[in-house]
Amino acid sequence: MLQRLSRTDRRILETLQVEGQLSNVDLAARVGLSPSPCLRRVKALEADGVISGYVALLDRRKLGLDVVAFVEVQVDRHNDTVADAFRNAILRDPAVVTCQAMTGAFDYLLKVVVPNLDAYAEFTMKRLLKMPGVKDVRSSFVLETLKDSTALPLAQLDDR
Repeated sequence: MLQRLSRTDRRILETLQVEGQLSNVDLAARVGLSPSPCLRRVKALEADGVISGYVALLDRRKLGLDVVAFVEVQVDRHNDTVADAFRNAILRDPAVVTCQAMTGAFDYLLKVVVPNLDAYAEFTMKRLLKMPGVKDVRSSFVLETLKDSTALPLAQLDDR
């Protein structure tokens, strides 16, 4: 864990989470620094791994990806080889945009994004259920997205 971030570092991180393509000059103005110190801070945050990369966030509906499902998967854990094969299959499948190992009744929670229900049926029947070690699957479909953010809460950084 990082030692301590200043309030200025926090403002930089909050701003970049919302506008990752902001120029250094504009970022510096927003956080109240001159460009050179701002760039040094950003580079330090990158070097420390606090900023792990930059991405473009895409509108899935405009790309024809209308179905989002959260899928609970239970796997057979009797064999490490099978568990590793399942993990590798998940990592290779582009429809699985997120996979979390979980506590509770199911082992993994997947977020699956596909164009339509037919594509979801194909994903489930032809790929997911054939993955090594899959024992049980339960799907829930998103009806409405109230909040979908990539920004992490940073208020606790002031408390350190």
